[in-house]
Amino acid sequence: MTASKWDLLDAAHAALRSVVDAVPSDGWDRPTPCERWNVSQVLQHAAGDQLGYAARLTGGLGPAEDPFAPSGVLAAAPAQLLAPALDAAAEAFAGVAPGTAEVAVPLPPFTVPAEIAVGAAALDAAVHAWDIAVATGLPSPLTPALAAALRPAAEALAEPLRGFAYGPALLPAPDAAADPVAALLAYLGRRPDWAPPDARRGARQE
Repeated sequence: MTASKWDLLDAAHAALRSVVDAVPSDGWDRPTPCERWNVSQVLQHAAGDQLGYAARLTGGLGPAEDPFAPSGVLAAAPAQLLAPALDAAAEAFAGVAPGTAEVAVPLPPFTVPAEIAVGAAALDAAVHAWDIAVATGLPSPLTPALAAALRPAAEALAEPLRGFAYGPALLPAPDAAADPVAALLAYLGRRPDWAPPDARRGARQE
């Protein structure tokens, strides 16, 4: 496991790694908050995105397949698929100095300040960790402190990516307005109260 020397990115990577390690064996085909993608596809996307960030920084190889068209067929065990991607991103960002004015990222606007670039990679990992957790009945790894730390990157980058990487922003429920996690998820177009379809059916029957 490689550390990036950026606490925010390391925390987001740890969140994603811990969730993937805990997915039950029958969880990989379950639906997720990412419409049209199951858990396997979200994992492929998340790993591919981290490889994309690493490739933009180092000029090395990016993901083998398009992260926005994941096949759902895992080429290796989940942890073995994820680990090299996280290590590559961590190693790449370890070479980025705080305060650097222009750092390359794989999505528009393609160059941003160092802190926003790190936040963007961390945002991707942490939110997809939440996607996988809620899809498989695991505790959310997205803490209020982590969500609050990710919000500046979300605000800097989400708008140009609406309809592509993020959905339209949602209004959080009034009682969730003070919750950084719910506010971040809603801003990114995710329903903070999302639950798998079978869980929603069970709740209606009770």
